[in-house]
Amino acid sequence: MAEGQVRDLWREARELGLGVSGEVERLEAPPSPLVFLRDFVAANKPCIISRAATLHWPAVARSLWSDDSYLCQALEGCDVSVHLTPHGRADSLVPIPPGAPGDAPRGLCFASAFVRTMEFREALRIIYSTGSPSSPVVAYAQQQNDCFRAEYSALSADVEPHIPWATEALGCLPEAVNLWIGNGRSETSFHKDHYENLYVVVTGEKHFLLLPPTEVHRLYVRSYPAAQYFTSSSSEMGKLKVEMVEPKILVPWCSVDPYPPSPEAMAEQRLSFPLYFNGPKPFQCTVKAGEILYLPSMWFHYVSQTPDSNGRTIAINYWYDMVFDIKYAYFNFLQSISFSHCTHEPSRKICNSCDVADLSEDSELESTKKG
Repeated sequence: MAEGQVRDLWREARELGLGVSGEVERLEAPPSPLVFLRDFVAANKPCIISRAATLHWPAVARSLWSDDSYLCQALEGCDVSVHLTPHGRADSLVPIPPGAPGDAPRGLCFASAFVRTMEFREALRIIYSTGSPSSPVVAYAQQQNDCFRAEYSALSADVEPHIPWATEALGCLPEAVNLWIGNGRSETSFHKDHYENLYVVVTGEKHFLLLPPTEVHRLYVRSYPAAQYFTSSSSEMGKLKVEMVEPKILVPWCSVDPYPPSPEAMAEQRLSFPLYFNGPKPFQCTVKAGEILYLPSMWFHYVSQTPDSNGRTIAINYWYDMVFDIKYAYFNFLQSISFSHCTHEPSRKICNSCDVADLSEDSELESTKKG
């Protein structure tokens, strides 16, 4: 496939249904199930629903989750999972560590966070303390896998068990409900999920960069060897190291970092990934406390956050099963197509050479359920 044909697809998909402004549509009130299904789910189009949709939630209306003493009392004695990384990005690309097995290629690996279980009060303390730029570790409570109903069930009365108008439109209850508690250093690298996602910010703000599945080639999805952070210290604040997973596992992941840490890194990103940096503007939005983002299945998203006055952001999201229909077949076929463009070859310092098309569909589906 030629680059010009791919760019035509991006343009036509935006012009015909998604819009060309790069802005996400905002609704002042919750949509009816019919409108939600017709205008957004069927169209695979995101939207933000105003605070009116959650004003009846005690967590929002009474600001319960802004009160640390309330949270600690409600979760007294409850153990929760905390993900620890050196930089705040759980499940992200980092350099392959020195001394890795000889067959490990030069370049990057896909590193998962070190997970430690601890009592909630201690978890909240560590999330606060690691928000400082001087902290060598960043803590993020983001276990997923239905963690709200498993680890935080004591808070269930503060929110709805599902989003009624979404449940009626989608014809099912959510498969998983997840809670996220992080500080200003917590981020999520570009990825996609095979779920219809209703993402509710309760306190603080979340910032999203979004790309539709038709623009998959812009993110240079490649296969990376899996790795895991670990620490030999008995303290949660011990220095983290990366260790390659054995036997070797390849994980398909997006290569682009939209916010590299230095001008030199940005120059390298722009040179290596021109389809992202020279393509259409990503959709961009900020979801404020009480608002709901509908994130359609298979949309790529990068997430950062601004904490509240207490220094943390709390969100809850509802994962509904997507329908594996003709749209999924189209998107899967599009992703399987490779094409070459007459620009700079991606640097092996920041991008491994194997295209995701070389991987099985099942392996990609499994990896994208990380969140």
